Amino acid sequence: MATVKVKFRPSTVKGKAGTIYYQLCHHRKNLQITTRIHLFPEQWDAERGKVVFLSDNEGSLRTYQHQIENDISLLNRIILQLDERPEEYQLSDIVAMFRSRGAQISVLFYLERQITRLQADRKLGTARNYKRTFNSFSLFLGGRDLSFALFNEGLILEYSDYLKERKVVRNTISFYMRNLRSVYNKAVREQIIEQSFPFRNVYTGVDRTCKRAVGEDIIIRLQKLDLLFSPSLSLTRDLFVFSYCTRGMAFVDMAYLRKQNIINGMISYIRHKTGQRLTIRIEPCIKSIIKKYEKKNRDCVYVFPILYSENPEEAFKQYQTALGYYNRKLKRLGELVGSEMPLSSYTSRHTWATMARNYNVPISVISAGMGHTSEKTTQIYLASLENSVIDRANKEILAKLNANISK
Repeated sequence: MATVKVKFRPSTVKGKAGTIYYQLCHHRKNLQITTRIHLFPEQWDAERGKVVFLSDNEGSLRTYQHQIENDISLLNRIILQLDERPEEYQLSDIVAMFRSRGAQISVLFYLERQITRLQADRKLGTARNYKRTFNSFSLFLGGRDLSFALFNEGLILEYSDYLKERKVVRNTISFYMRNLRSVYNKAVREQIIEQSFPFRNVYTGVDRTCKRAVGEDIIIRLQKLDLLFSPSLSLTRDLFVFSYCTRGMAFVDMAYLRKQNIINGMISYIRHKTGQRLTIRIEPCIKSIIKKYEKKNRDCVYVFPILYSENPEEAFKQYQTALGYYNRKLKRLGELVGSEMPLSSYTSRHTWATMARNYNVPISVISAGMGHTSEKTTQIYLASLENSVIDRANKEILAKLNANISK
């Protein structure tokens, strides 16, 4: 008779969560089934083979323990069924039956489980995106759940039409579809369902946005603006200029930027969105802003007075509140400097990309500087280049032909 045990494999990367796996033994042979359950060492009791419930995230940990118990129960039932058969079986037979039974998992239940895992792994931004998708898809389904066996192209097309009928814009539809596709692909990798490419005929791209960059003169006006009368506007201005000077550092990365990220005249940080490490040399305009908040934020681990808690959930709530406040204050700053286009948290990033292109910086360099994983993303930022810039370039290209016409 085969046996099954629950095991924990610590991560080889310090500070990262380890993985729960099931070890099957039969006729002196072993086989592992890796799960998507990720825990830190202190959250696992090796002697008892159980999750340790901690007060800060007890709900998510209980969900994991429940899943483990269900999986082990299912594996033991499968082993009993195979033992009753006269023919010999292999460990691979147990795994195959375990995977096929998993097809009974419902879509909303699985999506909710992914949200719980992301929250436990402190990937709160992605968890929030999945939750928004969960709410939208649940409304479409009328609150009922369905098996992955019914998750097909026809259903996705119906969902797309449902969103269009409710006047949801294309980028938002794409947002929901990309999140659903990500969860679906996870289910495929876990062999819960076979890949059938249900998203191939719905839009999952990103529409090119309207112009978001401002001129270099606006940045200079902001830098020189006297804002002694309003500390909140002054901080907003400083963050905006700091973002521009640091190659368009995103607001989330400025909010979470720690003093330990500044070493030997360099800023070294990991982008929240992509996990990519970026290193920026501290120029005088950057140094002056950092220095301004050294005393004001003396007793805090963060560079800027945006976040005050080191608890992941609390810090994320503070970040969300601060982002909305930042965008509201930016609109007021735009009015003060006479910007025709309203300023937003994206403007400094788009402006740096546009200015770099105007200074003839190659797209590959701009892409690396902004931490983009693909030059296609950079092209979206640069799609809104002023027509006058393109016209000037075209004039130079056609100079000889124009000379002939003038003759």
